[in-house]
Amino acid sequence: MSSAIVGGLLGLMFAGGVLLVVWAAPPMRPIRLVDRLAPYLGEAPAPSRLLQPPSATSAPFTVVRRLFGPTVSEIVSLVDRLVGGNSSVRRRLDAIGRPMTVEEFRFEQVVWAAVGMLSAGGLVLLLGVARSHVDPVLAFGAVMIGLAGGVLARDWWLAKQVQQREAAMLAELPVVADLLALSVVAGEAPADALARLCRMTDGEVARDLADALAEARAGRSLLLALADVSRRTTLDPFARFVDGLVVAMERGTPLADVLRAQANDVREVGKRALLEAGGRKEISMMVPVVFLILPVTVLFALYPGVLTLVSLTH
Repeated sequence: MSSAIVGGLLGLMFAGGVLLVVWAAPPMRPIRLVDRLAPYLGEAPAPSRLLQPPSATSAPFTVVRRLFGPTVSEIVSLVDRLVGGNSSVRRRLDAIGRPMTVEEFRFEQVVWAAVGMLSAGGLVLLLGVARSHVDPVLAFGAVMIGLAGGVLARDWWLAKQVQQREAAMLAELPVVADLLALSVVAGEAPADALARLCRMTDGEVARDLADALAEARAGRSLLLALADVSRRTTLDPFARFVDGLVVAMERGTPLADVLRAQANDVREVGKRALLEAGGRKEISMMVPVVFLILPVTVLFALYPGVLTLVSLTH
């Protein structure tokens, strides 16, 4: 590495440090509304940790938040303003059933972006050291690509989690509807049938129904709790299943017939999805036939004739 590159990097680091100091100085730092109102308000006692809602942030993210709390919070706000789409993120977080806020998701995006940036920059730096030449433009481009890739990768993983959960719920829903119909036909009330179902089964659908039952035991109406479950989900068959359950319980229609019809509808949806997947796979199934099997067959058919012609010409 030449002395000019080392000097440029040191100058860049010094200039960045000066900019950070100037940016964090009180004249440049805006006064928040909380800081303006704090002298006029009394300090409230800290609430008990037993009453705080559980946080979905795992241990590594919690450590990073406690070490670099204010700086990371400002970066999270910047990412939130640049990326946007809070309603979409909130809907997908509700769809996977995780008690995570949008701020915590943005925080994980920042951590993923930092990991991607360091990984890409470190890889380019190692390759440059191996070749005895480090290209600053290439290193900066790799850092920016890693930064954007980390943010997009966390968003892609959230969408992947939603797809996996929806596939699991679609597979569980017919069995759940049949079991619930059997319990209702046996003479149990809808709430008791749901409780029995949650005790007997273990899956994504049972977990959502168990959450609704827990809210009902806490004093909320079961119909409102089920309506919230239908609103949070992104799977249309499950939403129709819960809506049909709510309507049947509210209007007194035969619940067993409704549940059997819902189970048949979900099975038909699964069959249609299977046929659509098979239709999409037809093109990919032709790839090995056209590009592997057919050329090898033509080669085996033409090779003896070509070899004979070559021998005759010689």
